[in-house]
This record gives sequence, C-alpha cells and structure tokens, in this order.
Amino acid sequence: MLVAALWGAVGAAALLVGALVAYAGAPSRRFIAVVMALGAGLLIGSVAFELVDEAVKTASVALVGLCTLVGAATFTAGDWWLGRKGGGGRKDAGGAQADGAPLAIVFGSVLDGVPESFVLGLTVLEGNVSVALLAGIVLSNFPEGLSSSSGLRTTGWTRSRVLRMWSVVVLVSAVSAALGYLLLDPASGRTGAAAQGFAAGALLAMVSNTLLPESYKVEGVATGSLVAVGFAVSLMLSAL
Repeated sequence: MLVAALWGAVGAAALLVGALVAYAGAPSRRFIAVVMALGAGLLIGSVAFELVDEAVKTASVALVGLCTLVGAATFTAGDWWLGRKGGGGRKDAGGAQADGAPLAIVFGSVLDGVPESFVLGLTVLEGNVSVALLAGIVLSNFPEGLSSSSGLRTTGWTRSRVLRMWSVVVLVSAVSAALGYLLLDPASGRTGAAAQGFAAGALLAMVSNTLLPESYKVEGVATGSLVAVGFAVSLMLSAL
C-alpha cells in the first residue's frame, strides 16, 4: 500500500515541476499542447490495455460498460459544476486560469487526479506499476501544473503559495493510489472490475473534456496524430 501511495505521489509531483517551470519562465503554448496530446494518447491506451481489458476478464461486458458510463457521468457532472465555479480553464495553455477561481482550480485538479491515482494503485496491486499509465499521468499533470500556475502567478500568487496548493493535490493523489490498492485487494473478495470500469469512464471523460480541447486550440489537426503517437507508445509499454 505504501508503494502504491509513493507512485501516486510521483505521478502527481509533475504538478509541482510544472509550477516551478512556470515561475522560472514558461515554455511555449505549442510545447504544452504537444505534451497534452501525447499524454491523452497514453491515457487512452491505459484505459484500453490496463483497465477495460482486465475488467472484462472477471466481469461481463455489460457490467463493465455500465460502470464506464457511470464513471464518465460522474466526472462530467463534477467538471461541469467546477467549471461554473471558475475551474474550467485549469488546463488552458494560454493562462485562462487568471480569470478563474483558485479554489475551483484546486478542486478541479483533484477531480482529474483521483481516478488516475486510484488506477495507478490498482496496477501496483496487480504486480508492477503501469509504466504507460504513469507516463500518461506525468504528461497530463505537467502542463496542468505549468499552465495553472502561470495563470495564478498573474493574479499575484507567490511561488510558495502555489507550491503549497499543489502539495495538497499530491497528498490527495497519494492517498487515492493507496485506496486503489487497499480497496481492490483480492483478499477482500473484490475483483475490482466495477472500479476498473468506473475509472476507465472517468479517465476518458477527463481526457475528452480537459486535455484534447486545450491541445486542439493550439495544434489543430496535428492533435490527432500526436494522440495516436501516445497511444502507440502506450501499446508498446504495455507489452513490456
């Protein structure tokens, strides 16, 4: 369980790295968009190879599909509510966070990170941490930490305050990964198929709502090819 928590913290630590880069001098919007598109492809691959493929081995396709829909609907509802509160631009590469609400941005980042970290803990339970999923989490968290921190910097937030904020998100991610390990332990009699399906839906909704739109704003039609590259990398990593 502690190992799962550690990996959850490692994946979320990319938020802190992104924040440090933002205060040192942010990379171009195009760089951020490329990273987002590659991360989206990696996460889609993780959904296919790490979650759905495993879930249908221990549960019916109908149950997994239903749980996927529930997971997507849950994330969408949370994202919609946080968007109305000022957290909708948390991954915007152009700094739209400056017009948002800092607390909503924090909760939005938690909403993004919980399903990722929960699944990461599950992969540790299955034997080894998923390299493809970890890479996808890092590549989705880094631009979020970078772009969100850039926006918060323009509102007058100090670097130490932003780092404290992201540290809370890292802690929540670590706890989520530990729960993913603890709650899906085979000794408890639960196979985890329902949770895998739920997390798959939540991840797909997160990728579609936050990563792809922001990447497409900058990269345009090249976004699809970049996503495919990330997906292919995920496929190769899952075969290791």
